[in-house]
Amino acid sequence: MLFKLKSPANTIVGGGFFEHYTELPLSLAWEAFGIKNGAPSQQATWERIARLRHIRPEWYEDFTIGCIILVEPFFWSEELWIPEPPDWSPNIVRGKTYDLHDEPGRTLWAQVTDRLLEIRTRQPGISPTEIPGGYSEPVPVRRRLGQGTFRILVTDAYQRQCAVTRERALPALEASHIRPFAELETHSVRNGLLLRSDLHRLFDAGYLTVTPDYCLKASPRMREDFDDGETYVQLSGPRIWVPTREEDRPDPAFLLWHNENRFRG
Repeated sequence: MLFKLKSPANTIVGGGFFEHYTELPLSLAWEAFGIKNGAPSQQATWERIARLRHIRPEWYEDFTIGCIILVEPFFWSEELWIPEPPDWSPNIVRGKTYDLHDEPGRTLWAQVTDRLLEIRTRQPGISPTEIPGGYSEPVPVRRRLGQGTFRILVTDAYQRQCAVTRERALPALEASHIRPFAELETHSVRNGLLLRSDLHRLFDAGYLTVTPDYCLKASPRMREDFDDGETYVQLSGPRIWVPTREEDRPDPAFLLWHNENRFRG
C-alpha cells in the first residue's frame, strides 16, 4: 500500500506492506499503536473519528474503528517522491488498486521497487530479495512485525479470548511472548499467547508454563513464595485453547524453552 499526499503535492511519498485488517475498540488501537494512528493523543484520535463520522458520542464511548495494519513502513526523501499516476482522479478518497501487469501499475511498481532496492542495499542485514517482483504472481513474504502488530495479530488469532480462562474482556487481555523478544529480536504469532493480565505476569515470572502439548502447568512454589496462589495452582492440568489455524498455534519448541528455562517447577 502506498501513501499519496493530497493536492497540491499529489505525489507518492512512501508506503508499507499489508499484514492484517481488523476492527478494534479505539482504546486498544491507541494502546497498540499510539501516535502511529496519525494523531498526537487518544483523545485527538477520538475527536477526529467522531468528526469524520458526523457523530457526537458520549465522552466514555469506546467506539469500534476499522484498522488496516501495515508492517515495514517506508518514507522516501523528497527527491524520491513519485508523481501520482496520470489516471488518478481528485475525487478518489478511499484509494485505488492497480494490476501490476498493465499500465500504469507496471511502471508505478517498477518505480517503487527501484527505490526500495536502492535504500535496502544500503542497510546492512536487509536483503533486497525481500522485495517481490511485480511481473509475476504475488509471492507471500514473511514480514517483520512490530510490537503493536504482534499484539493485534495474537489477539485476533485467539479470537479475543484468554487461552486459559476464555476471558473475553479485551482490556484485561495481553499478548505474551513465550520466549522473550529481547532474546529473539523478532515478533512471531507462534511465539505468542493471549493471556489475562495476571496470568501473563505469572507466566513471565515462571509460575505458569504451557507444555509442548498445550497443557497448563502451575508451580506449587506459589504456595511457598506467596503463602497463597491456590487459585492459580488449581488451573494446572487442562489443555489450553489454541487458535484453529495451525500456523497461529504456539510453536512447541518455544514452549519447551519456557518449560526448561523459565518455569519454577
